[in-house]
Amino acid sequence: MTATVITAVAIAWSLFQIWYASPLPFTLGFGILNDTEARAIHLGLGLFLAFMAYPAFKSSPRRYVPVADWALALIGAFAGAYLFLFYRELATRPGQPITLDLVTAGIGILLLLEATRRALGLPMVIVALVFVTYTFAGPYMPDVLQHKGASISKFLQHQWLTTEGVFGIALGVSTSFVFLFVLFGTLLEKAGAGNWMMQISIALLGHLRGGPAKVAVVSSALNGVVSGSSVSNVVSGGIFTIPLMKRTGLSGVKAGAIEAASSINGQIMPPVMGAAAFLMVEYVGIPYSQIVTHAFLPAIASYLALLYIVHLEALKIGARPIPREAMPAKVRLLRTGLGLSGSIVVLCLLYYGVLGAQAAFGASAPWMLSAAALVIYVASVAYAARFPDLELDDPNTPIITLPRAWEVTRTGLDFLIPLVVLLWCLMVEEMSPGLSAFWATVAIIGIVATRRPLLALFRNESIPAAASAAMADLLDGLALGARNMIGIAIATATAGIVVGTVTLTGLGLMMTEFVEFISGGNVIIMLCLIALISLVLGMGIPTTANYILVATLMAPVVVELGAQAGLAIPLIAVHLFVFYFGIMADITPPVGLAAFAAAAISREDPIATGFQGALYSLRTAILPFVFIFNPAMLLIGVESWADTILVIVVNMAAILIFSAATMNYFVTRSRLWESAVLLLVCFALFRPDWWLNQIHPATVELPASELLNQVAQAPADRRIAFVVEGMTIEGDDVRKTVSLNLGEPKPTPQERLRAAGLTVAGLGNQVTISNVAFGSYAKRIGLEPGFQIVGVLQPAPGRPSTIWVFLPAFALVGAIAWLQRRRVRAGRQPASPTGMAAGRAA
Repeated sequence: MTATVITAVAIAWSLFQIWYASPLPFTLGFGILNDTEARAIHLGLGLFLAFMAYPAFKSSPRRYVPVADWALALIGAFAGAYLFLFYRELATRPGQPITLDLVTAGIGILLLLEATRRALGLPMVIVALVFVTYTFAGPYMPDVLQHKGASISKFLQHQWLTTEGVFGIALGVSTSFVFLFVLFGTLLEKAGAGNWMMQISIALLGHLRGGPAKVAVVSSALNGVVSGSSVSNVVSGGIFTIPLMKRTGLSGVKAGAIEAASSINGQIMPPVMGAAAFLMVEYVGIPYSQIVTHAFLPAIASYLALLYIVHLEALKIGARPIPREAMPAKVRLLRTGLGLSGSIVVLCLLYYGVLGAQAAFGASAPWMLSAAALVIYVASVAYAARFPDLELDDPNTPIITLPRAWEVTRTGLDFLIPLVVLLWCLMVEEMSPGLSAFWATVAIIGIVATRRPLLALFRNESIPAAASAAMADLLDGLALGARNMIGIAIATATAGIVVGTVTLTGLGLMMTEFVEFISGGNVIIMLCLIALISLVLGMGIPTTANYILVATLMAPVVVELGAQAGLAIPLIAVHLFVFYFGIMADITPPVGLAAFAAAAISREDPIATGFQGALYSLRTAILPFVFIFNPAMLLIGVESWADTILVIVVNMAAILIFSAATMNYFVTRSRLWESAVLLLVCFALFRPDWWLNQIHPATVELPASELLNQVAQAPADRRIAFVVEGMTIEGDDVRKTVSLNLGEPKPTPQERLRAAGLTVAGLGNQVTISNVAFGSYAKRIGLEPGFQIVGVLQPAPGRPSTIWVFLPAFALVGAIAWLQRRRVRAGRQPASPTGMAAGRAA
């Protein structure tokens, strides 16, 4: 009975979220909910399931749910849904809560913290309690963190009865689209797409040296497309890849560390980025497509660097590749060429075919495209039915036979349809994340419900049995998707307590002053301190809540102090900086949850696994510092295809060289001075502007009166940097350098600035900011009405090209490679420690 109730509520939650994200309420005219009501239902269902699905203690019964947990679940559901149940009554008395309101809020916060303890453990609870304590202990704090405090009534009202706290942006994002992305990923896994992706990775990379480890890296990248958790990445992929890596000679510690390192990278991989990409849309205020564009190159660079590290580890131990089918080189080359060219042709046909259909059929195009997709789906399933289903690889078998890539791919071509729907809606149509996830989820629901019956039809098997199994899979997938969302819903609600404390106490401004005091205004020290705080904040906390914490507390600090130091940092670079270091907490001891999960599979020491994984993740940790000082890595300010190619090539080379230096292995084992030279080269490639700044200034400052002329002449999406001076609301005089994205050209420069949230007034040579739109990009980068614009920054004419830095840098790399090759040929290099590891591989 209890299991039936839990399953029914979980399925109902999934169906509610699909309904809320769909256009059906507006089409049919009923079931329309505003954001606050939907968030309340979301949290109410999440709290109910948290108390039903997670026992209170290790000693609690597992065969039934105790009466106390039933009571807590029902009370939690009532408290969570309170804003929905009494929405009209609350709207009639804003700021005047009655006793029932306050009692419900108090019980709701206590039950939320208990649900957090059960679902996520103590770290998140401790963080929330620290901020709750800070709310009331403000008058007794040191001067730099002191505030006037708040009454219990004010605290409860702010946190539970408004959208400033628990029911704020964080829970709103979880409600609007994070749930659907988690459900989408769960249904994909249920359909068999997870195993299909893993087998494709094995087929493509298993024959390479260190192939299983490279499979772990690539499969985590693929899982990162739909996954919202680095720990789930480890658990779902690690059970296959970690034993595979150990069978090819890697130690258990290194195998676990590689899986953990690749899994946390899944959280920085577009398009989902552990759902943080959608949160960034709200926090940064730029379109989702721009978020993905900016985040793409660093994520790819980090993954390629990890592949290179895996290759170097394989060279160190003399690991042998998994043997693949013998085939003449010409035939293999032909098959590879046909595969690549065929994929490109299919992608081009898809892209231009959809655009052509939209142009030809107009408003009827969605129906025509849906019919075409249905035909393609049935045809691909019919083709897959000719071949046996993929079997799960048994990691304990002593012999592995690599399948051909096409033989794996052809069994699941239909799995690409929901992924194409998702990416097309997000990137091309630029629909909202929620609506994009809705259409993708509809596609995968259709596949789960019909794939088994269609396979049975084409194989002349029992259709009723297959249909029954498909329906069971669908219901199980809907229930499991909701089950996977419990922790995320609870985490985002608890993170709302932190956000509410910041808005209630003004902690954000105090954190800026605190970091500025500790760093003494030094940008490098400030960034290192921010990175350390982000690591601490991220310990033991899921990706979504992690980003909310660091974005709320740390991102404004970097924006403000960077601007005051004369560093015009794009807002997206700031948010990616704190996000990267928040994610790094999942692999950094002592609370590296991804490392702990990997160690449980490899049966090795979790702390040793964490430290090894942190070493591998240095290549990820260096990237945020790079794009803070060199935003070109985020493809910001890159104006032509030639510049884009140069940026990509140079940054890829730099991260690979950095990996070789940190691994102390390039062509062969490096000497200390060789690694030092490689690090110097890496710095030159990542920061060519630093070297050029020593001989030529980067910018010239034009008079403020030139602002409107420069805005009028700037091409689309060009950024303009300028210097402002003024007095803050606290009475402090500041001077800042900021960078504003101008967007598309407008009829007048004033309109173009207003589109970015900025209104200026000029009088002679003086230009004053007269208004900053609330919530605009201009507001987010710290501009205030009354500030004076004192200068406009433009690139300095006659500045040497960065090529003059790159050429000697690459020459040094070539010299190191030549010296190491000579050493290898001369036989002076000590033998690699292959030993027992190589013996085990044999």
